[in-house]
Amino acid sequence: MAEININSQVKRDKTRRNALLGAAFLMATSSIGPGFLTQTTVFTSELMASMGFVILISLILDVIAQMNVWRVIGVSGLRGQDLANKVFPGLGYVLAVLIVIGGLAFNIGNVAGAGLGLNAMLGIDTIYGSIMSAAFAIFIFLFKEASKIMDRVAQLAGFIMIFLMLYVAFTTSPPVGEAIARTVWPEEIGLLAIVTLVGGTVGGYITFAGGHRLIDAGITGVENLRQITMSSVTGILVTGIMRVALFLAILGVVSQGLKLDPANPAASVFQLAVGDIGYRIFGVIMWAAAITSVVGAAYTSVSFIRTFHPAIEKYKNWIIIGFIITSSAVFALVGQPVQVLVVVGALNALILPLALGIILIAAHKTSIVGNVYKHPKVLTILGLVVVVVMAILSVRTISTSFSSLF
Repeated sequence: MAEININSQVKRDKTRRNALLGAAFLMATSSIGPGFLTQTTVFTSELMASMGFVILISLILDVIAQMNVWRVIGVSGLRGQDLANKVFPGLGYVLAVLIVIGGLAFNIGNVAGAGLGLNAMLGIDTIYGSIMSAAFAIFIFLFKEASKIMDRVAQLAGFIMIFLMLYVAFTTSPPVGEAIARTVWPEEIGLLAIVTLVGGTVGGYITFAGGHRLIDAGITGVENLRQITMSSVTGILVTGIMRVALFLAILGVVSQGLKLDPANPAASVFQLAVGDIGYRIFGVIMWAAAITSVVGAAYTSVSFIRTFHPAIEKYKNWIIIGFIITSSAVFALVGQPVQVLVVVGALNALILPLALGIILIAAHKTSIVGNVYKHPKVLTILGLVVVVVMAILSVRTISTSFSSLF
């Protein structure tokens, strides 16, 4: 009997570890999408070694945002929309609408990225590649234990991307010494780059991806706070490793005076670094980045409406599948609707300061987090700084985006 109990405990501990690691990788791989590759390439080619400073600052801001969000969600056991409704009735519905619309629009880009990845990897037509990729994502959610499969896919894809990226970075022989020096003392501070990287790493649905996964795994409460905090930091570290490796690979190429293809700058980095095989490696990384973002966007977006009606919870996997089919169909039939993506992208920029602001208010409400938990003052202060800075810059982004449309 004792042996059975020990085996059961070992199995439960292993399940918890997998869920914690899965949540970290879900957040990380959700942020490492097609935009991640392109943005990092473009900004590195502009800022050169000073891009190291941008990455450092963005990672610090990312950690602040994610620690605040994950801790409050974890302690309360409430998803983002339910927290928002408790802070101010009806606010959760507003947040849910913004997340779902933004997630759907950007999932069109994720599906497109998956198609481009298969095209670079195997020469498959981009449209057919996007449909095949969508079918792969849908296959995951056909299983009852979809969350566990999703965790494994995110972890495997994350490790593959990091390994390949480190390999390419090593082959380009980047000026590491200069990169380290400019990370501490940059020649140029790319403010737009910092905002873009922060928004792309912890903005939109990504803000809540890992936290919502932990709720589904039942890892909540003050007693799990340490593991929740470590999981949030792990997610940012995975993203950071990938970003630094990509930065070094690009720096190694551009520091040699080689010119990137403006039509596809990220792909040209790999091709210039390793030749034709590099283009295939780019395809693998692009597909892995895109498919995990497709899964993460669909899962997290639907998690924002699950608590509004019992039927949604019951059929959540089928709704997620419908979400993926819709975004895939739009890309296959229409392509990427640029104007829609611009408008939604601008509105999406507001989600981080709005969401983090809600979290910071909820963190100090005993009706939400209970009487035992005390949110660290330093996290509150730093969180408020992120809210103010991102809110100001997001408003500027929105005004610029809308003025370009009309």
